Order: sequence, then C-alpha cells, then structure tokens
Amino acid sequence: MDIGPLFYKEGLPTTLHKQRWRSSSLSSKTSSIPSIVLAFFSCLAWLYIAGRLWQDAENRTLLFNLLMKTPAQRPKALTVEDKLMVLGCKDLERRIVETEMEITLAKSQGFLKNQLTESGSSSSKKLLAVIGIYTGFGSRSKRNAFRGSWMTGVDSVKTLEERGIVIRFVIGRSPNRGDSLDHNIDEENDMKNDFLILDDHEEADEESSKKAKFFFSSAVQNWDAEFYVKVDKDIQLDLEELIEFLDSLRGQDSLYVGCMKSGEVVSEVGKRWYEPEWWKFGDEKSYFRHAAGSLYILTRNFAQYININSASLKTYAHEDISVGSWMMGIRANYIDDNRLCCSSSTQDKVCSLA
Repeated sequence: MDIGPLFYKEGLPTTLHKQRWRSSSLSSKTSSIPSIVLAFFSCLAWLYIAGRLWQDAENRTLLFNLLMKTPAQRPKALTVEDKLMVLGCKDLERRIVETEMEITLAKSQGFLKNQLTESGSSSSKKLLAVIGIYTGFGSRSKRNAFRGSWMTGVDSVKTLEERGIVIRFVIGRSPNRGDSLDHNIDEENDMKNDFLILDDHEEADEESSKKAKFFFSSAVQNWDAEFYVKVDKDIQLDLEELIEFLDSLRGQDSLYVGCMKSGEVVSEVGKRWYEPEWWKFGDEKSYFRHAAGSLYILTRNFAQYININSASLKTYAHEDISVGSWMMGIRANYIDDNRLCCSSSTQDKVCSLA
C-alpha cells in the first residue's frame, strides 16, 4: 500500500525538470533572433564605414601625390576633350557632327531653305543677277537717289525682274528689335517693296563682314540667278552699264569680279581702317589681292558656297578683305575690270563716287 505513493512522489520532480528545460530553451531561441539581426546590421555598418575610410585614404593619397609634384608637372587646366569625357558627351558630339555633315550635303545638293520663295521672283526662269545695295537706317535720301536712277514708272521693280534683274536694298535689324528704326524700314518696304531685310543680322558698321554672309546666303536661297552683286551705299550706279557688263559674262562659272586691289594693313589702334588681326598678314603688313568693297560680283556657285559654309568662314574687320579671303581658299577666276573701279570719273564706268 505504501509503494504506490512513494513512486509517485519520486516521479514528480523529473517531470517538472523536463518542463523547465523546454521552456528555457524556447525562450533562449526567441531572444537570440534579435541579436542575430542586430549583429548583421552591425557588420553592414562596419563594412560601410571601412569602405568610406578606405576611399578617403585613397583620395588623401592622390591629393598628397599631386601636391608633391612640381608646378610644371601639375595639370594646369582641363582640356575640352577632358570635359567632354567627364560629362559623357562623346557620343552626342559625334552625332552633332554627323548631323551637320548631312545638312551640308543636303544644302550642296540644292535643298536650300526658302529657295525661290521670294514674292515676285520666278522659279521657271533663271535670273541674270541679284543686286544688293547696302543701306542703313539713316539713308533714306540715298535710297531715293538710287531709285531715281532706275525707276521709270510705278512697276519699275517688276519690270526689272522681267528683264532678269532683282535689285534690293539690304539691311539688318536694329539692336533694339521692333523699335522705330525697324518700324520705319518696314513701312518703307510696304510702300516700295524693294528691301531684302536680314532678320538674323544686327545692323552696325562694324558688322559689315557678317552682313556679307547674310546677304549672299539670303540672296541665293531666295533667287536663282547667274550673278550676285554687292553695291555700296556711297556710290552712284549706272544700272544699264552694269546689266550690259553682266550680259558679257553670261555662261561663265566660278567668277570673282571687281576692281582688284591690295594695300597696307593698318596696325595702329584708332586709325581709320584699323585691322585688329594685322599680325596675320605677315611682316610686310600688306593685304592680299581682293575686290574693292564698293562693287563686286560673285557667280552663283560662290554665293552658294558662302551660304553652305557661313558658320565656319573667318571674318576680318573689313568686308572686302573677308570676302577676298574666302575666295583665296577656293578655285576662283579673278577678273579685274577697270570699269568697276568707282572714281570721280563716269566715262566708261559702271559706277562712280557719289
């Protein structure tokens, strides 16, 4: 009778001991999970800090080596090539060049902007000449004097175009776009319809070389002619003599025609005709042979050449020098004709001094 209870008392501690072991092992497993996660993130933080310290150490080493170099060994400045490489623009630069080449090719094949769209021009009949008379905002009286020499009726401009002659006063825009100067020119053009207004050019005496680019480019885009003639505002033009002279040149190509001259390059600042880039013309300081700016003639292929390459053509202080430099770089046939040398004499002359 006493054996049973005794066995029960001895077995109770064993059962309680097993239960305590299970509960303690479960709680230890539960508490170890946050510790593992914390240790993992601690390792990540340590790796990050170690990496930054390593990178800073490398930067300090590079800076130290750079400072230890002599001034002659140190790089003075980043080149354009380096900057393009840093910015990752190499591919973009290549595509821009390819696009510019495609545009140049298209222009050379005759795909010219606004070609032959000028009102009153004829695309079915090739013109003899486009004559551009340079003018300024304060030159209305001179323009009227020019008009008086060729206008014989109300439709004189149209009559001349029927003869194959387009004649226009060439002018840019005012530095203050849309002011009274621009407004007066627009009003005069509405009445006379004899202007070629260069909207992208700012009218100024010191910008005459750029004006030549805009004139020939606009003229060849708008009219199909054999010759393109630039006339200065300070001369008197015998239009009939000029037409007769141009008729004698029909059928010839690659012509650069004018009163050819050369002369001393003025290198003294403040003097008339000063050339800022005088040193480029050699020790003798003499200009190359070129047509005088008062009147000169280019054939269509040269006007088109200026249109296609206007962005890269170098300009100098004076327009006639700039155009002469462009002709030196291509196979131009120079024609020096005394009839185009404007002087006080009018005998056998296309032009004379006003």
